[in-house]
Amino acid sequence: MRRAELRRVPERQISAVLPGDPEAVRPAQRGETYPAFAAGVLLAFGALLICYSKGYLLLYGDAVAHLAIARRIIDSHYPGLGQLGGVWLPLPHVLMLPFIHSMQLWQTGLAGAPMSTLSFAVSVAGMWRLSRRMMRIRWAFVATAFYALNANLLFLATTAMTEALYLALFVWTVVATMEGIAALQEGRAAAAKGRMVLTGLLVLGMVFTRYDGWIVGAAVWCCFALEIWKSAAELRRNVMVAFVIFTMMCAAGPLLWFWYNAHFEHDWLDFMRGPYSAAQIERRTAPPGQHYRGWHNPGWALLFYTRTAQIDASVWETGFGVMTAALYGIWLQLRRKVSAGPGSEQPNASWRYALLLWVPLPFYVYSVAYGSVPIFIPQLWPHAYYNARYGMGMLPALAVYAALAAERLDVWLRGKTEGWARIAARFWQPAAVLLCVANSVGIMYRIPLVLKEAQVNATTRVALERAIAFSLEQMPPDEPVMMALSAHVGAVQVAGRTLNSMVSENDEQAFEIALKDPAHSAAFVIAIAGDPVAKAVDVHPDDLRELEVLCTTGQPCARVYQSQVWSAKGQNSPK
Repeated sequence: MRRAELRRVPERQISAVLPGDPEAVRPAQRGETYPAFAAGVLLAFGALLICYSKGYLLLYGDAVAHLAIARRIIDSHYPGLGQLGGVWLPLPHVLMLPFIHSMQLWQTGLAGAPMSTLSFAVSVAGMWRLSRRMMRIRWAFVATAFYALNANLLFLATTAMTEALYLALFVWTVVATMEGIAALQEGRAAAAKGRMVLTGLLVLGMVFTRYDGWIVGAAVWCCFALEIWKSAAELRRNVMVAFVIFTMMCAAGPLLWFWYNAHFEHDWLDFMRGPYSAAQIERRTAPPGQHYRGWHNPGWALLFYTRTAQIDASVWETGFGVMTAALYGIWLQLRRKVSAGPGSEQPNASWRYALLLWVPLPFYVYSVAYGSVPIFIPQLWPHAYYNARYGMGMLPALAVYAALAAERLDVWLRGKTEGWARIAARFWQPAAVLLCVANSVGIMYRIPLVLKEAQVNATTRVALERAIAFSLEQMPPDEPVMMALSAHVGAVQVAGRTLNSMVSENDEQAFEIALKDPAHSAAFVIAIAGDPVAKAVDVHPDDLRELEVLCTTGQPCARVYQSQVWSAKGQNSPK
């Protein structure tokens, strides 16, 4: 039967989907995902070559800090997992360990590239698998292309930041949830159990990557619990053990992090209220009695976050159109019943769980309003750059649901048999692909918002760190240097010194002793105005000779001292 004849047959009379039928909405078949992964690898590698050649890998202070945390696990006075810290979650730092031991990879920032580039490729494959389950193959390609060609994400896929890893885990968590729930709805117990365990592992990875993952994990658990409760009693009994394992994995991540904070930081909520938490940072940096716009104001928080997500996803002001299309896509999803294929009489509702892609929206609105997490973008007052990358959490949702809206227009055009609509129907999908490419080129031409934020905020920090690094390079590598590293560890990285040669807060016991007697604790002391070392030098200036003062625009001055009593034999060095 020719396809033209097939389309004239009433839908309920069709018994099967033709192999390769472009009008079929069905799960991705075996082997379909690998080309998407390969394309992701090529895109990420190309982005890495460009960003490395232009020196973009270490623009983010957070990327420098993530690399330093991974480095100090193996290079410190007290190496080990206790060096992970209590605020940033540990999985990204653990994944960098195979590469961070190389001084060259640490100095260049390439130690974080394998994690991010592979994560990007995995997320592209996940976007294809997710989109293929929700829309026709040509529109699944559009959704995946819009995601994969995003210039902001391509930049993040080259750095030691956590966004690429988190998005990979997030997208595949939604995919595994949809597939597991589809198996439950179809009564396939073995497949459902396998997907639940896989989802548990992905949730565990998310929980140890970003705090967004904690909320996503809770939402995913509720979805599975609801579907199991609605299932037949026999199926429920068959999958209960897997569900219990899944539940334990969802709960294990937060509980382990509570224990880690209690054991190593002496406060099980150190990540929420400790000295390096968002609340304490906001309290130290905000002017007295003032707060950022959006503080305790969900309306402003919603505006800031959605506006940031639009600019991250789309060039110039076209983000308004993308967001509108995505919201229309939600409406289409809620009102339509889409079956697994033209021959199916029973709609499979598992694809509705793709709404999990929107979980970042309420999470970040709450975080901005009540979690001391400001977001600044140049389009809104105070017209600055800060945390603009958080909008990337909405990229998968915008890509998928905007493509759903575009597919609906395609269906409407194909329903017309004459005139301009017939011509438009033929060219609408290729035009949508070209728009994805044009969007990526436009973002790069105007400088991606996430990259621009990194460039603006790195200007003064990098200048000071290079000046300090030059001084460090003049000091003997085997003599200890006392310096607070929480804000400017990049100076040690640029200088190529080991962290073990530094007396810093990374080694709490040695640092507390050194603060009481700097001259006897290190051969050299670098004090940056306002930091703990500067305060210690003010109280204990004896036997310290000032060598130079380093001042750069926009940063506090750093003073370099040499101890007059340090023993060259090193018997006074901290053990």
